[in-house]
Amino acid sequence: MGSIPNDDIDILAKAKRALDRDYAPSDDEEYMSEQQLNYFRVLLLEWKKSILSAAESTLQLLQDGPIREPDLNDRASSETDWGIELRTRDRQRKLIAKIDSALRRIDEGEYGWCEVTGEPIGINRLIARPIATMTVEAQQAHERREKVSRDD
Repeated sequence: MGSIPNDDIDILAKAKRALDRDYAPSDDEEYMSEQQLNYFRVLLLEWKKSILSAAESTLQLLQDGPIREPDLNDRASSETDWGIELRTRDRQRKLIAKIDSALRRIDEGEYGWCEVTGEPIGINRLIARPIATMTVEAQQAHERREKVSRDD
């Protein structure tokens, strides 16, 4: 199953801390009630805001000037670090598109329902991965089919 990279987990955890601590979705209430949808909308917006803030700080550092390490080894190390940072930002740019898609699904009343089976994705899965579009079972089947086609 697709995992969330550590940086994204940290940013998601930060977004969760910004939420109202008086409420957490549970299985005891109506699935995708207005309160649950609002919780996930705020969570997704906070997550997006955190990603954009991190990207802005990276952009600011890049604009401050090129790498000017006198030692070739230090310069190579700095360039490698920047390469990793830029790949992380690119991955997060793609994540923002998924967050925007989840927000659109909330607005259209499709959030929380599997795009393959039409069944509820589940509160615990959505809390762990708010951009999920499939149940765990549907995701596993999708990944098995993907692996088989890659192996062909």
